[in-house]
Amino acid sequence: MTVSESRMSVGAFFQKYTMVIALVVIVVFFAIATGGGSLQPGSINNLISQNGYVFVLAAGMLLCILTGGNIDLSVGSVVCFTASIGCVMMDRGLNMWLAVLAMLVIGTAIGVFQGFWIAKVHVPAFIATLSGMYAFRGLSNVVLQGYRVDISNDQFLFLFGGGRNCYIPDYIRQWMGSEGKPNLTCLAIGVIVVVIYVLATVRKIGTQRKLNIHQSVKGQLITMAAISVVVLFITWQMASFRGVPTVLIWIALVLGIYQYITTKTAMGRHLYAVGGNEKATALSGVNTRNVYWFAYASIGLMAGLAGILTAARAKGIDPTYGEGYEMDAIASCFIGGASAYGGIGKVSGMIIGAVLMGVINQGMNMVGVDSNLQRVVKGLVLLVAVIFDVVSKRQKR
Repeated sequence: MTVSESRMSVGAFFQKYTMVIALVVIVVFFAIATGGGSLQPGSINNLISQNGYVFVLAAGMLLCILTGGNIDLSVGSVVCFTASIGCVMMDRGLNMWLAVLAMLVIGTAIGVFQGFWIAKVHVPAFIATLSGMYAFRGLSNVVLQGYRVDISNDQFLFLFGGGRNCYIPDYIRQWMGSEGKPNLTCLAIGVIVVVIYVLATVRKIGTQRKLNIHQSVKGQLITMAAISVVVLFITWQMASFRGVPTVLIWIALVLGIYQYITTKTAMGRHLYAVGGNEKATALSGVNTRNVYWFAYASIGLMAGLAGILTAARAKGIDPTYGEGYEMDAIASCFIGGASAYGGIGKVSGMIIGAVLMGVINQGMNMVGVDSNLQRVVKGLVLLVAVIFDVVSKRQKR
């Protein structure tokens, strides 16, 4: 390999894994700044629980961005509105599952409603969802009458991650008739996840060889080993605390479904196609209106789920909840490599972006950074990510 080829390969590596490297640097920085506090079991569990809504909303937001850089500014208000309806229903003694269903259905209906204006009438997504942001924030106040509504349903709080006792029980220790730490059920889940991931990666490498797809086997093995070590470390830390928080189950379920949609379904291919060239996609026979409808119905559904998780964690809802949620979701997608022009983005990248935002938020809180400066830092991180995307596009051209 020549010197120029070596430089190109190194440059391609850093370009591909920029955000991963940035995440590692930020984690190390805050670990040093907090004296290792950010890597303690309690901190890792709090990172997952506090940012559950970010992962959920970012998954739905990714589909909107794929359609051409479109975003949904209303999701924070929709989270508050759906949670308000659900909390009021439970406060009045209605069945918990009826309230949960209402939150999900109302969130989806709002997404379909906004998708109609965007797909059918061709109202710019920015304007359609901006109006929704104001409207549903106002409706939240109407439903709550300006006051907080608390939740006392223990089953709801446990299932959706609200409170210190909302963790998967250690069934293995219960079966063994013993008590103590670490949480063996948590460790078993982590090991199973790693084994499945390793087998899937090995199978992928074997398929690439059969199809003569030239991908760096060494690079994939290094990535596999690094991710496996990180997962096992996080698993051990959670097992040393209280185990697997129930909110993590919902996060994993959502991310798995969206990974499948974007990589294994016709709708996933259509989302990328519309973002790449909408006119060409329409001429090829794809109903682009349905693609937009699907994307916005999806983000509406995720807003309903995020409302459930937010209400459970806060054990209630008040009219201010959900403010800024849309920005966290949008930032996670762009920081994770989604293109501002659409057609490019992965669930795996979005996860990295969401984790990076969560680490920055938690790290700055632990260090004691002023809340106003925290917003400045997050804004600069988002700006750098988008600039990187724009510059990369220019270089390719």
